[in-house]
Amino acid sequence: MLIRICLLIIIFYMGPAFGQVPKQKPNIVIILADDMGFSDIGCFGSEISTPNIDRLAHEGLKMTQFYNAGRCCPSRAALLTGLYPHQAGVGDMVKYKGSPAYQGFLNENSATIAELLKDEAGYNTIVSGKWHVGLQQSALAYNRGFDKSFTLLNNGSSYFNSAPLYNDGSKITFMLNDKEVSRNDTSNYLTQAITDFAVKSLDEIKEQQKPFFLYVAYNAPHWPIQALSQDIGKYKGRYLKGWDILRKQRYEKQLAEGIIKKQWQLSARDNRAPAWDSLSPEEKDKWDTRMAIYAAMVYRMDVCIGEIVGKLKQLGKDKNTIIFFASDNGGSADEVKSLSTVIQKTGLPGSVNSIDSYEIPWANVSNTPFKLFKRNTHEGGIATPLIIWYPGHIKAGSTNHSPGHLIDLMPTCLDLAGVKYPTQFKSRKLTPLAGISLVDAFRNKFYTGNKTLFWEHEGSTAIRKGKWKLVAEPDQPWELYDLEKDRSEIQNLAIRYPEKVKSLKNEYVLWAKRVGVMEWTTIKNN
Repeated sequence: MLIRICLLIIIFYMGPAFGQVPKQKPNIVIILADDMGFSDIGCFGSEISTPNIDRLAHEGLKMTQFYNAGRCCPSRAALLTGLYPHQAGVGDMVKYKGSPAYQGFLNENSATIAELLKDEAGYNTIVSGKWHVGLQQSALAYNRGFDKSFTLLNNGSSYFNSAPLYNDGSKITFMLNDKEVSRNDTSNYLTQAITDFAVKSLDEIKEQQKPFFLYVAYNAPHWPIQALSQDIGKYKGRYLKGWDILRKQRYEKQLAEGIIKKQWQLSARDNRAPAWDSLSPEEKDKWDTRMAIYAAMVYRMDVCIGEIVGKLKQLGKDKNTIIFFASDNGGSADEVKSLSTVIQKTGLPGSVNSIDSYEIPWANVSNTPFKLFKRNTHEGGIATPLIIWYPGHIKAGSTNHSPGHLIDLMPTCLDLAGVKYPTQFKSRKLTPLAGISLVDAFRNKFYTGNKTLFWEHEGSTAIRKGKWKLVAEPDQPWELYDLEKDRSEIQNLAIRYPEKVKSLKNEYVLWAKRVGVMEWTTIKNN
């Protein structure tokens, strides 16, 4: 008996071993970047300085085959609800497109992570940043379980104020809880403002014994590319080597870090991007400036993430906090200067008086080693780095290559908090979860990830089942890839394996019917 008591005392004072879930409910932080490509952080191949994110990765877990939904709104809906975007009512963007799956705001058959953690597990809940899952009152953060909220309702904004961005008369709307607020102080950079609200909110609840859920949704590095001048100065001139060399350098770093497999080739430069050496010195300088601004935006986001982690440590909350970091889609090929709907500004690049984007050539670098971009369901559009940091519960420097998706974050959070997903919430009948918990991925248990994943966004469609992926862009034939050998999607095997194409297509069609996918041409023409 004495030996048994001694063992229990030893176990108690040793604390939880790696992989064990603590009995005390953990604090949960989800950090989401906007339009950041697969290779844009240092630990996934980038030359951009991201020491704070990299530290989370080196002390935690990197998931290298994790996915988003390919676009801002659908990805946020998937993350918040654990459902495919169509199931949550956000199959496209925030405008009604003629059917429940495309109504443009979170529906009544979905619940957010915040709603369930708050009501079922007593969590404090905070959101700071880009919301973008509906403009209706019922879909706003303060009505979706968040105690404290500072949110941008639109897809984008100036980083220095809330001046109009579009020619259609629509305004940029920021909400502080249930009130609209204006951002007219041009010295208050948006990434910093989002961080300040998160840090301030943590301070305000520091004396409470309740655990907290914090969702930080940065707008960076979504266009317009605008950054602090001192940050741009750190990177100006560093991109004169050009995108061809940069893509190769990122690819080689990814290989060295074990992010990608040796048999995965670097995809060809997008055919819409010219060879760097064909550009004039003036053109090279313009492109160098664009990428320097973009890099500065990622750098500043990393600095701000460091502030949040620092606040957790200052408050003594870091030892029982899990942090997730991901991006909502791949790098964006948008050419903002060609959009007639956007109010054009041609002032100093990177400043409040400039509206610009980094376009196809640099987005192609962001998505190394993959091809295509945000909005596409090829890997360049849907692959995201996922970093999970959980001191004492994840072996430092871990890597997991199993497939996962943003739909998995809801069940993971519920699992950590000891909450069972209900069939009904506040008289609302809930759609069963589409995602699965990631906890086994860092619990030292057998974890194979989602066996089958699906995508549809504006006619771009895909299914991944095991090593096989069937994918098609709008009005294009199906392509088949063996992702075990070729995640860069270079060798199309559709002709070689017609039966595999047929079986995957049939499975995709059944899923599409179940979640309410409609033919994009039909929706577009409504």
